[in-house]
Amino acid sequence: MKKTVIAFLCALVALLSVGCSTARRSGNPVFPGQYADPEGAVFGKEYWIFPTASLPYKQQTYLDAFSSRDLVNWTKHERIIDNNEVKWVWQAMWAPAIVHKDKSYYLFFGGNDMHEKGEGGIGVAVADRPEGPYKDLLGKPLIDEVINGAQPIDQFVFQDKDGTWYMYYGGWRHCNVCKLNDDFTGLVPFDDGTLFKEITPENYVEGPFMFLKDGKYYFMWSEGGWTGPNYCVAYAIADNPLGPFKRIGKILQQDPEVGTGAGHHSVIYNKRKDKWFIVYHRHPLGSRDGNNRVVCIDEMHFDKDGLIEPVKITFEGVERCKL
Repeated sequence: MKKTVIAFLCALVALLSVGCSTARRSGNPVFPGQYADPEGAVFGKEYWIFPTASLPYKQQTYLDAFSSRDLVNWTKHERIIDNNEVKWVWQAMWAPAIVHKDKSYYLFFGGNDMHEKGEGGIGVAVADRPEGPYKDLLGKPLIDEVINGAQPIDQFVFQDKDGTWYMYYGGWRHCNVCKLNDDFTGLVPFDDGTLFKEITPENYVEGPFMFLKDGKYYFMWSEGGWTGPNYCVAYAIADNPLGPFKRIGKILQQDPEVGTGAGHHSVIYNKRKDKWFIVYHRHPLGSRDGNNRVVCIDEMHFDKDGLIEPVKITFEGVERCKL
């Protein structure tokens, strides 16, 4: 009972801190509502988070976004895209990924929990502002079939040092990488003529993410079941964007005193202050509803060898930090 009361009070503090200009820390969750699979980004002087609306599949037909100048005060941008615009989506609009290119913002998303070709897949939308409104770029999925056993969901788009755009994606314990063309309307073959390469590391389930640090490629993913308490994040480091990615270990997982099912994350870097933040979802203490997920932010640190230190999940969240 005591733990439940503490959790409630901390959640209340976090809720009250949203929109409060005098708050020193973000609190966790960082904004109210059931959301999951958060994609964090920096555009200009603003932080952005693009999450999944954590609802039953039939109600997951839209995406919201949130923006902040300091990680403490967040503004909600409702329905930046929905299935009135994306005609081929009827459920399960999942796990958005966002990139800024040539004055446009491209939003990638999974649709319809696709199991067989023709049922949905990975889509792309475009807007001239991060808050949208977004327009369906293709009128159909970019990828609409299962390749190498990977369900076409949970896409992450990454630009390498040479300008090449890679997309990592995949559910069902398989991960593929492919190369995108310049306008994100199709794929570019690898040198061997193939369009997809499987790069699945040990224990991979879903939710791939990639970032560059000190010339190394940090590849991250989620393990376990998304509805359960043991959902978590692990990672690998490689010398190139195609791996091989040898699992190093977990860096984000539940704390039974704080929250469970901590996973499906992204990473935000504040270059000016050299600070790294991990954005993720978790289940509140005592919750038995798999869809009851909230978005949280905590700091991420590296040791002297460049390895990621285990993240401590908190109720307090992160300190105010402007870009």
